[in-house]
Amino acid sequence: MKYLYTLPIPYLKVIVMNEEEKVQIENIVASTALAEKLDLGKIALALEGAEYEPEQFPGLIYRLQEPRTAVLIFRSGKVNCTGAKDIESVKKTIQILVDKLKQAGIEVYDEPKIVVQNIVAVYDLGTELNLTNIAMSLGLENVEYEPEQFPGLVYRVEEPKVVLLLFGSGKVVCTGAKKKEEIVEAIKILKKDLKSIGLLSENSI
Repeated sequence: MKYLYTLPIPYLKVIVMNEEEKVQIENIVASTALAEKLDLGKIALALEGAEYEPEQFPGLIYRLQEPRTAVLIFRSGKVNCTGAKDIESVKKTIQILVDKLKQAGIEVYDEPKIVVQNIVAVYDLGTELNLTNIAMSLGLENVEYEPEQFPGLVYRVEEPKVVLLLFGSGKVVCTGAKKKEEIVEAIKILKKDLKSIGLLSENSI
């Protein structure tokens, strides 16, 4: 057992993760515009594997393998991208789409502006939560908890405007943010509130 004490201190520090490192982004929903108008029938022929059934859904669905994302393309020229786990994957997806459409002779903007609409992320508080006590202690203003309808507690953060879904396991699902920094800030606010009412220890992760 003596060799355990030979571990260098810097190594021990590396395994301690802060809020930003523990936030796991599961999905980024972003939007852009490729043109003022698009011919979806022509695009369906140009993009191999595209799904276009206008009688069932007004948009065209195109899935990419790398990055593993999907785009919804509409006649208005608007495009929604979903499935990305980082903003670079969103940018790469849109660039691939632009390149493929240009190769097919379809006119689109060279550098479409990308706007993040929503980020869904997961965070683990590292301890089990008593949701009933949390709901009673934090009050009804920013909290919704109806366990017979949904197993999680809904906690709304006013600033930044993020919605947190808390589960008894200690897992937190974050939605509504437009950048990772907003998620990190919302988690810090949640932890501060839970510690203030004695439902999360000061030593919790």
